[in-house]
Amino acid sequence: MLIVTSNGIPGYRIEAVLGEVMGMTVRAANLGKNITASFRSLGGGEVPEYTQLVYESRNEVMNRMWSECLRRGGNAIVAMRFDNGEIANNFTEVCAYGTAVVVTPIPEGEPGATPQSIARAAAANPGPGNWPRMDGQQLPTEGAVPPPVPEGQRPQAPAPEGVRPPAPAPEGQRPPENPRPPEEQRPSDDRPRRAEDQRPNTDGSWLDLG
Repeated sequence: MLIVTSNGIPGYRIEAVLGEVMGMTVRAANLGKNITASFRSLGGGEVPEYTQLVYESRNEVMNRMWSECLRRGGNAIVAMRFDNGEIANNFTEVCAYGTAVVVTPIPEGEPGATPQSIARAAAANPGPGNWPRMDGQQLPTEGAVPPPVPEGQRPQAPAPEGVRPPAPAPEGQRPPENPRPPEEQRPSDDRPRRAEDQRPNTDGSWLDLG
């Protein structure tokens, strides 16, 4: 039950307004309470018989107002007010009214979020990104220690963005210390360019006669 007397709720975003809702009751004290209250009035002070009657009346009208809000599909009431009046000098009318709305809690990181709304948003959407934190608490991915590097193997630097890291070497085989870039691994055609400086060899290679 989320009922406030203000026109908005800090930490919550109003998504829909469903109109005015109200709850009403008419109460009267019984004869015994009236007689007891009349004797108490002689000495002054609080009259608990009437105090209990007022509390029960206000709780009843708030419950009726909230039931009307739920019937319309709301989950909160803003701008709630009480009103009362007398009927025939023997009965008291008590009324509660407000505006039924649909609100959603503002999650962490958005403007207007409060600790209450962050906790409500995390409870409504559980997951690693919405876990509510205590003071000083870290997420499982924060402050994680990297796995140890096997003995005799150098730690690999992180690959640049957009470049796929090299595949790990098979078990028992040591990866190369400084692998050459792909462009340096291409075989170069270094045979002589002039015909008089070239002669084919028996194995298909070329001899330099220059």
